[in-house]
Amino acid sequence: MDLASYADLVIELVNTQDPVQDSLRDLDSLQELLKIRPHLSGRVTRRDLDAMRDLRSELRAIFTSAVAGHHEDAVDRLNSLLIQHPIHPQVSGHDGQDWHLHLTESGSVPDRYAAGASMGLAVYVSTHGIERLGVCQAPLCGKIYFDTTANRSRRHCSDRCADRANVAAYRARRRENADAEIGSRERGR
Repeated sequence: MDLASYADLVIELVNTQDPVQDSLRDLDSLQELLKIRPHLSGRVTRRDLDAMRDLRSELRAIFTSAVAGHHEDAVDRLNSLLIQHPIHPQVSGHDGQDWHLHLTESGSVPDRYAAGASMGLAVYVSTHGIERLGVCQAPLCGKIYFDTTANRSRRHCSDRCADRANVAAYRARRRENADAEIGSRERGR
């Protein structure tokens, strides 16, 4: 079993929310999110949707604490989730796969999701380091990501956000230079 693969659950859930649109807006969108891991799907209620939104906030807080350099706070938050949502390993065979381990097959959908996401994130942090958690620095984005670069230099969730940020920075420099040139000409009069 690759426990680190469960860390992807964190990215999938937290990135359902951005400043423009919350794509975890109703029960249908929750069902759509759960399709990424069929063993996590099941009947969901409004209470489950609210619990998933709360979990999303708790997971985002781990990333924002880590990015701010508050590593102990991030780890404390992660440990709290691990305590709240203990894992229950279970041998499973489905979809023609060999027998393998899943973290849990009992409890509500949010509990199963939280157990998997928390454990996956804990394995990721333990293996790669807390400084590998990132929040996109592009204006109006805020999506989270795992920094997998060799030199820990990633600052954006995607190439698209990086390109937009670079273009915006370039345009800002051009405006500054143009403004400085105009100011220089006016002082020369």
